[in-house]
Amino acid sequence: MESKESVKEMRTENVVSCLYQQPDTVFKLICFPWAGSGSLHFAKWGKSFHHSIEVSSIRLPGRECRDKEPFATNLDHVIAEVSNALLPLIQDKTFAFFGHSLGSYIAYFTAHHLKQNHGLQPVHIFLSSASPPHKSYHGYFTSTSSMSEEQLHHFILNMGGTPKEILENKELLEMFLPVFKADIQMARNYSFVKPSKPLSCDFTCFSGTEDIVAVEGWKDLTSGSVDNYKLPGDHFYLINPSNESFIINYITKSLEVSHFI
Repeated sequence: MESKESVKEMRTENVVSCLYQQPDTVFKLICFPWAGSGSLHFAKWGKSFHHSIEVSSIRLPGRECRDKEPFATNLDHVIAEVSNALLPLIQDKTFAFFGHSLGSYIAYFTAHHLKQNHGLQPVHIFLSSASPPHKSYHGYFTSTSSMSEEQLHHFILNMGGTPKEILENKELLEMFLPVFKADIQMARNYSFVKPSKPLSCDFTCFSGTEDIVAVEGWKDLTSGSVDNYKLPGDHFYLINPSNESFIINYITKSLEVSHFI
């Protein structure tokens, strides 16, 4: 019979993917993927960062090594699960969060949960392509709920970010759409209540020049500083290698500065 500790470790490995482990890391960067995505895109970021920063990516149920699990339907359960999986990794480390689109919301909600329940919070949260949840959180997710499969296909195509090999392959598309729809439904079902006590860490908001998100309201959710950067592109501007390099360099410098404050 497996011990409780080994079960916890296995659970953490299932939820938190780290392709490039750095045993002597100074910082841990936890990345939260967008709707319909797995952990691989951000887990690969680990090879692009200095060894002082270890990069992990969150893996939600229903994908990759968790493909036998049912999709998550309750965002509160996801936040609690992610928090519990992260606790053994972040308790003695300086850590930061990066999220893109739906991942930005899960990153922020997880940060708030960790502070409220465990007295821990990231030194910095990097938010990508996301309006603040108390402003227009449900608008984006509601707009996709009534779409037919064909309309949803066009919506995803126009939004960008999904590899062409998925969109042009019927079998792969049939595997992808249920994941995407489940994530969107989970987000729609979540009722955000603006906390009475904001976080105190710094935020940086990234968005594409052609995207429709309005990032200004994030300043209401932290007493720390909030910086905004617009980079060339649409909702998935970060797929562009030059934008990705900018973000990686920015995160690196931000964490280095935080180490000396």
